[in-house]
Amino acid sequence: MTVPITPLRPEECRPVPDAGLGALETEKGNLPLESVDVAAHVTGLVAGVEVVQTFRNAFDVSLEATYVFPLPPRAAVTAFRMKADDRVVDGVLKERGQARADYDRALAEGRRAAIAEEDRPDVFTIRVGNIVPGERVVVRLTLSQPLPYEDGAAEFRFPLVVAPRYIPGAPLPGPPAGGGVAPDTDAAPDASRITPPVLLPGFPYPVRLSLAATIDPAGLGLREVRSSLHEVDREGDTIRLRPGERLDRDFILRLAFDASSSLALVPDDAADAGSPGEGTADSSGSGSGPAEGTAQGTVKDVAGAEGTFVLTLLPPQEDATRTAPRDVVLLLDRSGSMTGWKMVAARRAAARIVDTLTRHDRFAVLSFDSVVERAFSGGLVDAGDRNRYRAVEHLSRLDARGGTEMLAPLQEALRLLDGHDVPAPGAATGTVSGRWREDDRPGESGLSREQARDRVLVLVTDGQVGNEDEILERIGARLHGVRVHTVGIDRAVNAGFLGRLALLGSGRCELVESEDRLDAAMEHIHRRIGSPLVTDVALKAEGMDLVADTVTHAGSLYPGVPLVVSGRYRGRRPAVALTVQGRTADGRPWEERIEGRPAHGPAARAVWARAHLRGLEDRYAMGDHSLEQRIVDTSLRFGVLCRFTAFVAVDTRVTGEGGPEHRVIQPVEPPSGWEMPTAMPMMAAGAPMMAKMAAFTTTGPEAPSGSAADRPIAAAPPPGAPPAMPPAPPYAAAPAPAPRRASRGFSIGRFLPHPGAGTAPATGFEGVKPLLAEELMKLVQAESLPERERRRYLADLASRLRVVAQMVGGHPDLAALAADLERAEWAEVSLDDLWRRTADLLTALTGSSGSASAGSTSPGSPGSAPGAEEGRRPFWKRS
Repeated sequence: MTVPITPLRPEECRPVPDAGLGALETEKGNLPLESVDVAAHVTGLVAGVEVVQTFRNAFDVSLEATYVFPLPPRAAVTAFRMKADDRVVDGVLKERGQARADYDRALAEGRRAAIAEEDRPDVFTIRVGNIVPGERVVVRLTLSQPLPYEDGAAEFRFPLVVAPRYIPGAPLPGPPAGGGVAPDTDAAPDASRITPPVLLPGFPYPVRLSLAATIDPAGLGLREVRSSLHEVDREGDTIRLRPGERLDRDFILRLAFDASSSLALVPDDAADAGSPGEGTADSSGSGSGPAEGTAQGTVKDVAGAEGTFVLTLLPPQEDATRTAPRDVVLLLDRSGSMTGWKMVAARRAAARIVDTLTRHDRFAVLSFDSVVERAFSGGLVDAGDRNRYRAVEHLSRLDARGGTEMLAPLQEALRLLDGHDVPAPGAATGTVSGRWREDDRPGESGLSREQARDRVLVLVTDGQVGNEDEILERIGARLHGVRVHTVGIDRAVNAGFLGRLALLGSGRCELVESEDRLDAAMEHIHRRIGSPLVTDVALKAEGMDLVADTVTHAGSLYPGVPLVVSGRYRGRRPAVALTVQGRTADGRPWEERIEGRPAHGPAARAVWARAHLRGLEDRYAMGDHSLEQRIVDTSLRFGVLCRFTAFVAVDTRVTGEGGPEHRVIQPVEPPSGWEMPTAMPMMAAGAPMMAKMAAFTTTGPEAPSGSAADRPIAAAPPPGAPPAMPPAPPYAAAPAPAPRRASRGFSIGRFLPHPGAGTAPATGFEGVKPLLAEELMKLVQAESLPERERRRYLADLASRLRVVAQMVGGHPDLAALAADLERAEWAEVSLDDLWRRTADLLTALTGSSGSASAGSTSPGSPGSAPGAEEGRRPFWKRS
């Protein structure tokens, strides 16, 4: 039997005097989640956090409670514990399907159980089953998270609410994957797992919130602590929320530190000694003590030891060298979820970016909701005074409306940056593959001028979409050579998705939770749009061996932004150091040597493992499905939760007969600052768990269907509430979308062509021959350029050849050449050898009959090796 949770009007409920702050009682009893307690211990630049959730069954039958909640996107969840009736059960980390099977079996046998799962990098679900009437069950999560540091300040951000997300796509048949308010669609196959119901605005909230953060500078000079969005009290080194705060916005502390370069070495035995063990609730995960490079002592000579290193490197002094001209596409989200202060902040942010462009740059401004609009017809325009003024005027007229169809505008932006839709001056003969040649432009000459331009995409949004994986699938392979910066504007931003997108584009993710924060955040983006101080960053180890394919992405060094790299090492000797090498903006070699120091505690290993798993998951989302077992093995080995695993805690005691009789999903607060509609859905007995909330999740142009219980009806505002909004909801129904291909989701199908399946390529090799012929022609034309320009040209060519290789389903020779060309700007690489190899391969391929593509594959085709995998159930539905 399923009992729906129905939104009540305020006059239909009464507070319970002795039930605690914000409690709410209905005729059926209290909602299941009673309290959320967060205890954070900030040690240097790492925070260890314990989240305690208390569920109470106020019904007269057994209950299963579900709670969808956020955690920091870079947090590593390392332990899970359930406590009920004085019985404590530690959770065990298992493959997700196995964990679900154990949970379901326990419930069917009448035993108490709990399960914790990750649905997005920042969205998690806890289910607690067979809670007997009147019983309280407490679940505890232990996690560690790194603190980003920039311009002398670190930030501790803890999210408290999962905001509604726009879910595109056509509904899928069959039972939903979760109990949320949105149906699963072909674009977001697990949408029902990430869309919890939302309480009416102004509704008394029954959850008591407490949050305390204890700060230990760990040797860093702490100058200032600032709180954003919440009222807090300080007691010594502990900062606490004042009573009465709600779970409707992120909790943020900004800590002004004097940081320095460091190399912390945390051997596995020291990490294990820092906690009682993986998977236990007693592990604080705080990274306290010397975990961040503050330990004293010497590094012993241990030949076979393994451990985790954390490198923090301050950037060199910025010089006055002029940055290269830029091609910038600014993408602004104007969907309904951006209503209110977010739209104002987004317009300001976009205008600030436009104002920083110079006459040497080219740019375009795109705004999107259910459709895409351009500030200028055609392609990129020169960033002169007149065009910048027109762009700012266009931005000032934008308001929030419609749905968040983000994929199409991202694809359009990448087309512009690729040179398509850019009008070439003069005759059509001045274009090559949709991109004008610089030697056809009056007053400019040389291919190097075109290649020297930086290509930049800036996305300003709240990120509230449910088809993140479809977006990464469709655009991930096209981000080579494009630097992507994301600006997340919201008090409950989808930071996980925006961070992944910025990482794939080697860019920056700035989170703006208020207009007061906007100026500082945009200053960071302005610096990022400019050229980095040091590129091609690489590490050289002394006294230890770095374990292959474990070092996190190094990226580039930017002004005011320390570089943080972590990874695994094996063996260590008395003199341990890492030398960071790279090239400055003018191509000169640069390096800095940092000696290692011993450290202890579990935080460093857990944070590295979470970052490593996130990178593997992104590669999986972009098509490499062979990584699934490796992801599971890594998660289990290091005891860190990921999307393919789950923590499950099962009690051995039988408390009832069979499974729970009631199932309830906990509704969440409307995010602070959102202008919510007055029309909300209500449920009738016997209806599905939760009706679609049309005001939050428009999935197509259709009118609401089904029974009257499924349709939104007017709800009376609470006493003293501000005037109601106009009747039109902020999420206007989208026009009928163009036909879309069926998405395969995060774990269904193959996202990018890849070699090895033994079938015909997705794009025939004959189809890419003209592209390779053009590349060969341009290679011959560029042969007379100076050495530095030729090296830069080959480095750019690498990304284009990699894309061609993917177009034909994978080509080993092209892929190998592209990998070598990426190092073309290194002084130790022979330019003549690379040039000759490139010319020889392009000549051979363009003169062949297509046999060079033999062995390439088509994803998901008959006879392919991964065919068995295609038939597997998605991991979020496995049991």
